[in-house]
Amino acid sequence: MRTSSKLKTSLRAALALYAVAMASANATDTTDDYPQQPAIVNYTTSEAGNPFVDGWYADPDTAIYQGVYWVFPTSSYVYDQQTYLDAFSSPDLVHWTKHANILTTKDVTWATKAVWAPAPAFRNGKYFIYFGANDIQEGEPEQGFIGGIGVAVADNPQGPYVDALGKPLIGAYNNSAQPIDQDVFIDDDGQAYIYYGGHGHANVAKLKEDMISFDTFEDGTTFKEITPRDYAEGPQILKRNGKYYLMWSEGGWTGPDYQVSYAVADSPLGPFLGVSGTTILQQDSAVAKGSGHNGVIHVPGTDIYYIVYHRRPLSENAGEHRVLCYDRMYFNEDGSIKPIKMLVKDHFTDGDMVGWKVYPEGSEPEGAHVVDNKLEVKSRSKSGTIVALDTNFTDQLYDATVILSNSSNDFGTSAGLVFGVKNVPSVPYKTKGYYAGLSTAGRVFIMNLGDGTSTLVEGVDIKPDIEHHIRVSAIGANISVFVDDLTWPRLTLDGSNHAAGMNGVAVFNMEAKFGNVSIAEAS
Repeated sequence: MRTSSKLKTSLRAALALYAVAMASANATDTTDDYPQQPAIVNYTTSEAGNPFVDGWYADPDTAIYQGVYWVFPTSSYVYDQQTYLDAFSSPDLVHWTKHANILTTKDVTWATKAVWAPAPAFRNGKYFIYFGANDIQEGEPEQGFIGGIGVAVADNPQGPYVDALGKPLIGAYNNSAQPIDQDVFIDDDGQAYIYYGGHGHANVAKLKEDMISFDTFEDGTTFKEITPRDYAEGPQILKRNGKYYLMWSEGGWTGPDYQVSYAVADSPLGPFLGVSGTTILQQDSAVAKGSGHNGVIHVPGTDIYYIVYHRRPLSENAGEHRVLCYDRMYFNEDGSIKPIKMLVKDHFTDGDMVGWKVYPEGSEPEGAHVVDNKLEVKSRSKSGTIVALDTNFTDQLYDATVILSNSSNDFGTSAGLVFGVKNVPSVPYKTKGYYAGLSTAGRVFIMNLGDGTSTLVEGVDIKPDIEHHIRVSAIGANISVFVDDLTWPRLTLDGSNHAAGMNGVAVFNMEAKFGNVSIAEAS
């Protein structure tokens, strides 16, 4: 279960909607992939929080149309319910607009089981979506079963898309590659390629100018195998500084070991066959598991890249329970890609709290929601309210801002950060973990939530309705709490018993607002 507040109407959100509307209005007026320069967004991660949209989604691919960033994912449910595709657009990678049902199985007469892994492309004033459908297995096409990779076309990025062929574009196994998980790439010379393949095999083929039929290679073949070593599925091609980067997913898509690797070549055709890849994205026991099947956003005219991918929250075990995330992708001087670090941040400027969960369960929306780019938490009793992320950090640096709403000398009235939290029950103060709290009575304290013992310091200048910066450094046996002045801790504690657990915020018998949350593994 995840809770989220309603998107707050704001000037920035209005601008986001306006940008998308303008993109739709102008969609058929140009044949240029980038008729408008998108906003140059220079983030370290999705700093308004990952997942960046609500809902179960997977297999994202990306595009930039009329200066707007687009993400096209799979709706991640069991196959019988996976009958439609949604899309998301944003002018700034913070404020996202959902475009529901851009393509459904009702629009594709031969798609009866499921559609997934959409890949966008644009050419000659038309928008294309390539998709997998029906999950055909080897030998089934010969038995009359229909399925594979289809293609649909529209006049606008958000559709509606209609089936372009009335049949699969690729409806059979070639070189043992299951026809799924396609990526479409148009090179600088105008040649379009489609990369695809499941069941451990990958192919590439050349698309003609119409984008719905194939050209042949010089040797007369249509499909060339390019399978790298340990390849499972999900190819993605990227061109940078004249080099071609083939990314792919390894491992099983339902397991925690799903990961992304890549290899580099001087040609869009490789050689990639048999090449061992370098792993750049994999599970992090503190953040998420099952991270893979990626797309890439390149901000045109810059060297800013983002890897967009799906992952599974730590507490989720269902294979379909996947969410959309992105993090910054950096390159070394030699052109190699640095390993991706899944960062945890949320400055709430999207007006939402996707990924946060309220305890006691059922407290939201009264217990917690986003107001004016702050997570506002209300607790009317000393038993408290905890709002937590599905994380599992041990050694960490945990930062946030907090505004306490009222002045009180009551020791039971406070707000602050919780960390190392395990098994939150219906009564938050009886959980295990630590709480670094602030009180307008001038107290800063660390409480062991497991036994209720506290260490405190008094006489600290903590005013109501003023934003205070709080940091927790929990490294080894040392737990330190900093307030405003990050040079010297207000207090320290022997935390030799502190263990891995969730991170969050807590409020006891008052209201408080939190912002600029950042949690990093301490090295």
